[in-house]
Amino acid sequence: MGHDNHHHLSLCFCDLMRLLWSLLVPCLYLSLILTLVLLLLLLGVRMWLQGHRKTRRAQDDGPAVAFFHPYCNAGGGGERVLWCSLRALMHRYPGVSFVVYTGDQGVTGEQILEGARQRFNITLPRSVTFVFLRHRVLVEASSYPHFTLLGQSAGSMFLGWEALTAFVPDLYVDSMGYAFTLPIFRYLGGCKVASYVHYPTVSTDMLSVVRERNPRFNNVDFISRNPILSALKVVYYCCFALLYGLAGSCSDVIMVNSTWTLGHILALWRSPSRTSIVYPPCDIRAFLDVPLEDEDEMEGWEELGREEEDGGGGDRKRHSIVSVGQFRPEKDHQLQIRAFRKLLDRKGDGPGGRESLRLVLIGGCRNQEDEERVLMLRGLCQELGIADHVEFKLNIPFEELKRELVDATIGLHTMWNEHFGIGVVECMAAGTIVLAHKSGGPKLDIVVPYEGRQTGFLADSEDSYAAAMETILSLSPAARLEMRRNARDSVERFSDQEFESCFLAAMEPLMGTLER
Repeated sequence: MGHDNHHHLSLCFCDLMRLLWSLLVPCLYLSLILTLVLLLLLLGVRMWLQGHRKTRRAQDDGPAVAFFHPYCNAGGGGERVLWCSLRALMHRYPGVSFVVYTGDQGVTGEQILEGARQRFNITLPRSVTFVFLRHRVLVEASSYPHFTLLGQSAGSMFLGWEALTAFVPDLYVDSMGYAFTLPIFRYLGGCKVASYVHYPTVSTDMLSVVRERNPRFNNVDFISRNPILSALKVVYYCCFALLYGLAGSCSDVIMVNSTWTLGHILALWRSPSRTSIVYPPCDIRAFLDVPLEDEDEMEGWEELGREEEDGGGGDRKRHSIVSVGQFRPEKDHQLQIRAFRKLLDRKGDGPGGRESLRLVLIGGCRNQEDEERVLMLRGLCQELGIADHVEFKLNIPFEELKRELVDATIGLHTMWNEHFGIGVVECMAAGTIVLAHKSGGPKLDIVVPYEGRQTGFLADSEDSYAAAMETILSLSPAARLEMRRNARDSVERFSDQEFESCFLAAMEPLMGTLER
């Protein structure tokens, strides 16, 4: 009886294997056919797009370079990189035409260029063609309340396809960090591709925040408290990082804006021979024009004015601590306010004490969410009892910003792992003693010794920030003046001229292939 059962089970197993094999073979054939059809379709698309490029080159009689920058009219540091890049290439390669893919609507190309002239004082030596994309909403974070990274990346591929079908360039440059557009232009468009990375879309730091279940602005509390959700998010990030690395590795030339970004891009894109640091161009000229004055001389004029107002008496030198940055959560303005409160607690009520200090928070509000964040920060100042010592200056003109920085004693920065830190450079150029976060670009590239001389201070907690501010304020005016001079000398590394030189050197191999 047992033998019959065993024989029957063997027959059933064999029948099952034959059934599976009979199903598997047609599936393999079907998969092979579908793969061949897909390859033929992609080959046909590539030939169609290359036909468009040949037609365009016959009409234009020259190669074209296209920059993908959907927010080119935004007026931020990334846009300054775009216009400086175009200006440098136009001067060096007069026979090449240039295109900018933008998602800005309701403006003309002339208005965009005029905005660049007014905001950055940059005028291009010749015309540039704008291709206006209609579906920029596909790359906006607000379109994806969940799985935002994946949604924006998939959206960028569709937006990239819209750009490619509108204009097929010879060289494509992603200047905003949309790495998933690179394989589309390289493999479908047959273009040479280059990229300038301001910030990696995903980083090993983000993975560590989730693994450690650390609540931050990009890891909400309900996920950090739940081990299962945290584990799933780690898997999601790891899979996304793999795809991101594959997309980024398609780039023929990779430029990054800092040592911190370089480390993450090398870890993810794994293309060291094609990767180099090109520091972003910082608008330091407007600040370098202001002479550095000895504080003793400045105090004399300030005290004379206050004596006339107050009837004289005592050292009434005021010290302002200025922070410059958009009111975004990652800028961590709460840390600035709490550290300032601790500084006030350390100071007495006499001359040169807490009454001589003020914190000035300068920044832009992008939307209603940012405005609500400012209201929350004002409430925090009231709660801590320091509202009389804190000023908020929103969306102020450049001249007022410049005046605040020049008059400030300390320039404050608290963002964890800032990829570079243009605001930190501007503070140093203005002659402000910088106190920045001990991480990212400020730690690795900016607030570093210059010719063996100290250029600023770093901190990473409320206590260390308060202690550093107290140390700066306790320095003699002569010691502060020496450090301000050191910092100003060091920022020449981040000038427009240095950027253009490094950018052209990185792009030369690709531009040389176009000219041939």
